[in-house]
Amino acid sequence: MTDKYDVITVGAGHAGSEAAAAAANTGSKTLLITSDMTAVAKMSCNPATGGIAKGQIVREIDALGGYTGIVTDKTAVQFRMLNMSKGPAMWSPRAQSDRMRFSLEWRRMLEKTPNLFFWQDTVTELIIENNTVKGVKTMLGANFYADAVILTNGTFLNGLMHVGSTQIPGGRDADQASYGLSEQIAEYGIPVLRMKTGTPARLDGRTINFSELTEQKGEDYKKMFTYLDDIQTIMPQKSCYIVYTDKVVHSELEKGFKFSPLFDGTIKGTGPRYCPSIEDKLVTFSDKDSHMLFLEPEGEDTVEYYLNGFSSSLPLDVQYKALRKIKGFENVKIFRPGYAIEYDYFDPVFLEKTLESKKIKNLFFAGQINGTTGYEEAAAQGLVAGINASAKIKGKKEFILNRDEAYIGVLIDDLTTKGVDEPYRMFTSRAEYRILLRQDNADFRLTEKFFGTAPISEKRLELFKYKKNHVEKIKELLKTTNISPEKINSFLIQKGESPLKQKEKLEKILLRPRIKIKDLVNLSDELNAYLTKINRIKDEILTSAEIQIKYQSYIDREKQTAEKLKRLENKKIPDNFDFTKLQSLSTEATQKLNKIRPKNIGQASRIPGVSPADISALLVYFGR
Repeated sequence: MTDKYDVITVGAGHAGSEAAAAAANTGSKTLLITSDMTAVAKMSCNPATGGIAKGQIVREIDALGGYTGIVTDKTAVQFRMLNMSKGPAMWSPRAQSDRMRFSLEWRRMLEKTPNLFFWQDTVTELIIENNTVKGVKTMLGANFYADAVILTNGTFLNGLMHVGSTQIPGGRDADQASYGLSEQIAEYGIPVLRMKTGTPARLDGRTINFSELTEQKGEDYKKMFTYLDDIQTIMPQKSCYIVYTDKVVHSELEKGFKFSPLFDGTIKGTGPRYCPSIEDKLVTFSDKDSHMLFLEPEGEDTVEYYLNGFSSSLPLDVQYKALRKIKGFENVKIFRPGYAIEYDYFDPVFLEKTLESKKIKNLFFAGQINGTTGYEEAAAQGLVAGINASAKIKGKKEFILNRDEAYIGVLIDDLTTKGVDEPYRMFTSRAEYRILLRQDNADFRLTEKFFGTAPISEKRLELFKYKKNHVEKIKELLKTTNISPEKINSFLIQKGESPLKQKEKLEKILLRPRIKIKDLVNLSDELNAYLTKINRIKDEILTSAEIQIKYQSYIDREKQTAEKLKRLENKKIPDNFDFTKLQSLSTEATQKLNKIRPKNIGQASRIPGVSPADISALLVYFGR
């Protein structure tokens, strides 16, 4: 077989699925190659999407025309908005999904995507000529050719699973590993490194005493991630549960430490600091007598549960005995044990911000092979790689998000500028402009600006313009409409606010901390009358107007800071500049700059080891 495509995507996990959809939806004839067509966008770890900073990423993917938010909303069995006690910059949506329906819905959406074709096989080799990728070779002996290739191999490259002393080659439970690509890519000067991740045992819900657990119900949402107004979940909502370890559980786990591949040197890869295994927790937090765990449903039609926080590579019998010491789990049975997995990844500083390789032209990398962890980070990279692969072969402008535009911009800038020495996970603390990068305004930041570049439909753009128009009109109405003391004072006193002595603008009332815009709707005839004109996404419009008014001074201040720092981004550095020319640079800065090849002084300023003095020298050389 020698079929020719515009773009080939290798792997159909979260990165590969978004990459293939993005490339196809931007007009490229795309082939998606996966070793298992029944595991498209499989939730290999916990059956959940979103969370702190990750929820913001999914909203951004949706605002740019990606599929993750739509699939999550359609298949969710629980919604929660995290951090509601804090300011809106910290609000983070999260959903539990039906694991099987999530994968099925992803496949259904991909199969409905024009320009997208499929092949079930394993890619073993890239076809490369003159440092430019031309296609791929597969295990079944097929050759496929394309103008661009996107690698999204997840944890499959030389994947090795560990359960105690038992080692099983594989990319995840029951799936074979992939060999050959790492060794070939290393020949082009791209460092191949090892990382480790893990997953907990899956439990049989029929054997759990739920009366001993703390129930954690979801919130009353029909959708949480997509901005589209015709999408909502059809799934019955389910509860999660909170459980705790104790000293007895810890003692049982510690009996297996001498058999742990994590502690005896068997596992060489670096694990995720922010999602450690249970044995890691006991060592790192040896002063703690208890750890909180979350029992999460795998779906509507299964009794299988995921024990979040209990990932482990300890021997099977140790896992089993320790689980049975947890209150409520005294008679628990397990469907499959927890395991650790080691896999290859490639140093992401050898990538452009488009996620194209600096060493092999038209070859793009996305997902865990860039050193990240998490479905959301992978999906975001897939979207960016898919758009850029399609743009590159069509001679269109590259698609790059800045740090003040999106968490996705922060993610990719961190990867390509700083690299990784442990699995990278997004947090709100990584973003210096998080007041600008809220989950509620991803469409305001991205949809209109990138229409025509990202795979954003006219339907999505029309809905955004509808929302934007009504938000502006509500803001104007609040600025110009007065309310009398007689109309509002009793309500203000009830809320613990000082009463009015004379008429006051609704906007000024809304600035009070205890007052919500929905309160004013019930008190103002003018605002109530206007809302009757809105027949779509009314709650979303009200929330956007409220946040923009309440936090405008903070938003303006952060925009000013971003504009000042953006001037450094405009100071370009020639592609082939030799930094050894500048004797005023430190040795470390010279080495780092020559390795990473920053495109501008702003990017150079974020490279670890490049000091403010080094940046001053660059500014002087390239002209202020």
